[in-house]
Amino acid sequence: MAGRVFRLSMMGGDNCLDEPPQMLPPPPGTFVDREELIQHVGDFAVSQGYVVTIKQSKRDKFVILGCDRGGVYRNRRKLADDSSGEQNSRKRKMASRLTNCPFEAVGKKDDGLWILTIKNGTHNHEALKDISEHPSARRFNENEVLLIKEMTEAGLKPRQILKRLRQSNPELMSTPKHVYNVKAKIRQGNVTVRNFKSLRPQTSAMISDDQAVTEPSWRQRNPPRVPNLIGGRFVDSQSFSSIDVINPATQLVVSQVPFTTSEEFRAAVFAAKRAFPLWRSISIASRRRIMFKFQELIHRDIDKLAMTITTEHGKPLKDAYDDVWCGLEVVEHACGLATTQIGEFAPNVSKGIDSYSVREPLGVCAGICPSEFPAMIPLWMFAIAVACGNTFVLKPSEKDPGASVILAELAMEAGLPNGVLNIVHGTNDILNSICDHEDIKAITFSGPEAAGAYIYARASASRKRTQCNTGVKNHAVVMPDANMDATLNALVAAGFGAAGQKCMAISMAIFVGGLSRWESKVVESAKAIKVNSGKEPNAEIGPVISKQMRERICRSIQASVECGARLVLDGRDIVVPGYEQGNFIGPTILCDVRVDMDCCKDESFGPVLLCMQVESLEEAINIINRNQNCGGASIFTSSSLTARKFQAEVEVGQVGINIPVSDPLPVASFIGCRPSFMGDTSFDGKAGIHFYTQMKRVTQKWNDNVSVVESTEEGSC
Repeated sequence: MAGRVFRLSMMGGDNCLDEPPQMLPPPPGTFVDREELIQHVGDFAVSQGYVVTIKQSKRDKFVILGCDRGGVYRNRRKLADDSSGEQNSRKRKMASRLTNCPFEAVGKKDDGLWILTIKNGTHNHEALKDISEHPSARRFNENEVLLIKEMTEAGLKPRQILKRLRQSNPELMSTPKHVYNVKAKIRQGNVTVRNFKSLRPQTSAMISDDQAVTEPSWRQRNPPRVPNLIGGRFVDSQSFSSIDVINPATQLVVSQVPFTTSEEFRAAVFAAKRAFPLWRSISIASRRRIMFKFQELIHRDIDKLAMTITTEHGKPLKDAYDDVWCGLEVVEHACGLATTQIGEFAPNVSKGIDSYSVREPLGVCAGICPSEFPAMIPLWMFAIAVACGNTFVLKPSEKDPGASVILAELAMEAGLPNGVLNIVHGTNDILNSICDHEDIKAITFSGPEAAGAYIYARASASRKRTQCNTGVKNHAVVMPDANMDATLNALVAAGFGAAGQKCMAISMAIFVGGLSRWESKVVESAKAIKVNSGKEPNAEIGPVISKQMRERICRSIQASVECGARLVLDGRDIVVPGYEQGNFIGPTILCDVRVDMDCCKDESFGPVLLCMQVESLEEAINIINRNQNCGGASIFTSSSLTARKFQAEVEVGQVGINIPVSDPLPVASFIGCRPSFMGDTSFDGKAGIHFYTQMKRVTQKWNDNVSVVESTEEGSC
């Protein structure tokens, strides 16, 4: 009997497949912007066999969509008019006429989001079996109208004109009657194409160059405006407030970053929240394939990414490529996250009871990026988060957001669903909104100490999972038995590379046993460094990112000199030919600094190396441990015993032995400690996966299985 019911239902299903579409109205819903709502209605309508058009619209308030009468219309007969009496009665001619379709959908903007309601979901015509039957498919484009005009002037008949048009566009559905209509308009002097607002894309293949490539509005401006990414679409912000992105070598404006409005921010979070259920349900294998494709696309566009970083940040191209490569390693690590998300299973913990744990994504996460690594740090954040099944709202640095936008474009091209990754821009207001929004479950931050402390306190008060990696002061201890050449190369590279604008830069060198034999060598090596625009092939150090940063570094140098530091190499007055307006500071070395000076406490974030001398290793370790901002420390020595003592007693998160402190590989976690890191779990690696997921313990018991087992045991006895 069950099998018979199944066969009947299958037969009914086959019959349903033969029936024409029912022309159902699109499901109501909430959308992040007007275009998404229109696209939703249009796509659904085409699937049901009808085409919608914009009947009325006020861009920032409402839009009314109606059916663009396609298909075969039902006959509507006019009744005879008997009101005039028998003598004057005259039977009107019975005929059919076409009426406007009553279908109507209304989208209204409310609190920053667009809400779709169906005012009338019925139609007075049958569904189109083939969408190409719709009249919109028979309209000529602008090029074809001009060709019709030329061929008409040459004496060709409509059928001849149509035949020639179809040679270049075989899919053209127009008839000779349509050509006659166009010729009539041409005779009247009207050669323009009707502005047809149908949501169905144009089927004609002959598209002019202007129509073929339509640049988004944010690219058409000069300078271009950096867009928001909301729900899978790059959209220009409606904000009138913006900040210029300036090339630090030339002072030319590269682009403008509008401050995302509160409505746009809520729309971005809403898009991420709406995308989360579907994204988390996608298999790990599918997410991994997207990350593999993402990795491939980054390889393809690495030149574009590096050039964008150099233009906006100023670092030499070599450092810009390293920036992208380090981020690419994170994406490669994200491709293999399947094995790291395996839970634990404990069978039969009690009679008939199993217990197991699973790792689940959190939901909507957010990342707040600094300026020093425009590609690596965004990839640190969102690559791991989305690979674990979360959706993400990214706020790049307002000083160099270009790389983040390119990475987002590549992620979308790789197949990342709409809404999984969103981008917003701004400063204090956006930071507060990220900390306060109830739908954001976790926040990752990297940047200055004061901002990190503020974000950690405010986000924690909202019960958000938070990790903040803030300003650091890395130290290098140089022992008397250290290899001279290797140590000099390491100090110069780590102290002045990227103009000191990196969290792992060595800003203080402590020389145990005396500085005299090292000072001249360090100065000589620093003077050999070439300072130039990052785009020049010989550049080893580029400009600092802004004039404000340059002024801050210069003030810090001057204050240190006034407090008694000895300036042995001054890079403040350097002038780079051809880039006289650039924010350049050459390598600078201050000797005889003391721990009570501000320069020894604060993060310098410039090409400045502080040098001091101490009598013993214990004194050097004590100086490092008392520094509140020390995140990493290195030692240069030929003695393994000395290195082991240093490793055991120094209280930092990252230790280097005969090598500068560096960012670890993605498989190992970036570890900070003390005030330089605030949070429970660190960045990438296993700790990063733990940050973006939560454990769930499941204990299960199936009574039917227990009864079967018990009965089997009884039977065996």
